[in-house]
Amino acid sequence: MASHLIPTDPQSHQQAQEEDPDSLVPSTPSLALPTYKSAFLQSCLSTSVLTFGTYKLKSGRLSPYFFNAGLFHTGPLVRSISYAYAHALLAHVSQNPTLQFDVLFGPAYKGIPLAATTVDKLAELDEGRFGGVSYSFNRKEAKDHGEGGVIVGAPLRNKNVVIIDDVITAGTAMREAIEIIKAQGGRLVGVIVALDRKERMSDKSSGSAIGEVRREFDVPVLSIIDLDDLIGVLEGLGDEEDMERLREYKSRYGASD
Repeated sequence: MASHLIPTDPQSHQQAQEEDPDSLVPSTPSLALPTYKSAFLQSCLSTSVLTFGTYKLKSGRLSPYFFNAGLFHTGPLVRSISYAYAHALLAHVSQNPTLQFDVLFGPAYKGIPLAATTVDKLAELDEGRFGGVSYSFNRKEAKDHGEGGVIVGAPLRNKNVVIIDDVITAGTAMREAIEIIKAQGGRLVGVIVALDRKERMSDKSSGSAIGEVRREFDVPVLSIIDLDDLIGVLEGLGDEEDMERLREYKSRYGASD
């Protein structure tokens, strides 16, 4: 496995991003990443949120890479991921203005800080368009005192809701979140995750978990980055070994949708 020679100091990383967000994630003719994607990938690589090697997944597959969004726990890294989510949403809405949403819903637990911080960054990017967007999240157990209920933050009734989470694997947790939104009277209008692995849910299925959610609920499912972005970045870094391992993985497990 090749070593990726990228600064790991968060302050240096932040300064490099401010000067030239694309400078540490080289582009290639086949890879023209938006600045927000390039900056996000740099954060992932420089802090081991994204690593390459051999990792056994819950499905039993041996993956050549591992993505751990739980490592986004410092101020600069929280800022990095929330800006990336906000930019991805802004880019989609700019091209698809029919997507209007009132609430970002973060499923407990990982989705909670993602929803709260991304709402802040959305308002910073475009106060006029997103200044009125709220966030909410669910309690794992309903509260029977005080304000009660299972929802903390903005009420969902009669609201257009976008779910924000780190990844979709089997889709079970996502369906639970969707049921909560429906039970609260909200309308699901979209989903956004950090990474789309673009792989089949099982050997018996040709579709991905994200594709299943997209088809079943007829809503856009967005991602900050996907497997093809990872392959492109490794190509830009000249990392032939890891790039080929990702390509082989995609060839073996890649989804058709």
